[in-house]
Amino acid sequence: MKKITLFIVLAMSVNAFSQDAIIPLWPKDKTPNAVASDEKEVHERKDILRISKVQEPTIEVYLPSKKNATGQAMLIFPGGGYHILAYDWEGTDVAKFLNSKGIAGIVVKYRLPSSVSQTKQEDVPLIDAQRALRLVRSKAETFHIDPNKIGAMGFSAGGHLASTLGTHFEEKVYAPIDAIDALSARPDFLALCYPVITFDQSSTHKGSQFNLLTKNPNPGALERFSNEKQVTANTPPTFLLHATDDKAVPVENSLAFYKALVENDVPATLHIYPTGGHGFSLGLKDPYLRTWTDNLCEWVRSLE
Repeated sequence: MKKITLFIVLAMSVNAFSQDAIIPLWPKDKTPNAVASDEKEVHERKDILRISKVQEPTIEVYLPSKKNATGQAMLIFPGGGYHILAYDWEGTDVAKFLNSKGIAGIVVKYRLPSSVSQTKQEDVPLIDAQRALRLVRSKAETFHIDPNKIGAMGFSAGGHLASTLGTHFEEKVYAPIDAIDALSARPDFLALCYPVITFDQSSTHKGSQFNLLTKNPNPGALERFSNEKQVTANTPPTFLLHATDDKAVPVENSLAFYKALVENDVPATLHIYPTGGHGFSLGLKDPYLRTWTDNLCEWVRSLE
């Protein structure tokens, strides 16, 4: 019996990070801006898994085999208008795809703005995004990734959060709680897929704006979170993806961010497809649109 037990323990230790793992972002009772409430996290599965009212933010880690690993990693922020997370459609499905290309895929279950469960709710998604990047960087050796090859990828409102992380990574939105928070929160590259970018133009996605900032935003909040206005020369190299016929989040969002990147001499690539609408994820059912993932992976390789 002892031999069997020892074998199981050894097998578990060997495979601990060859498979996915879910890790809390914050130590127990130390989540910034959290308020005790009666809200409960909701998981609703129909055609996709929708998560709302997130109470415990986490990262879910998917790693390729060591033999296939490139050393690169991508944090993935699912979209959902800052109201829900399209968790598998724009999260775990994407992570598994990236694994097939040797890239670690790490899905961030970030908190969504709530007037009940949080203080300063507009800061909360960015707080979780900064912590997620730092946490992954702190575990680079464990995950067999290069701490200088960690990107942030987001879809729709998740693209807004990824672009917020890429332009506000030095902003102090929470007090450090441990050594992890001494690490840089700057992504090494960004991949923004049909992203919400601006809150200060006619192309604004009102749902994301209202959910993050409320219908009565704090002074300066619209400009602060219009990320095309926050680009600097230190913004990470960026891959942008959009469809011309996107009626929910107009293509002007990606165009505005691309223009700002070019003006600041930040390496950028922009792929605009004529059709696809909004929320097409991997685009697997469209023989033309599905090529975007190849473009992404070739671009990521070009950064090495």
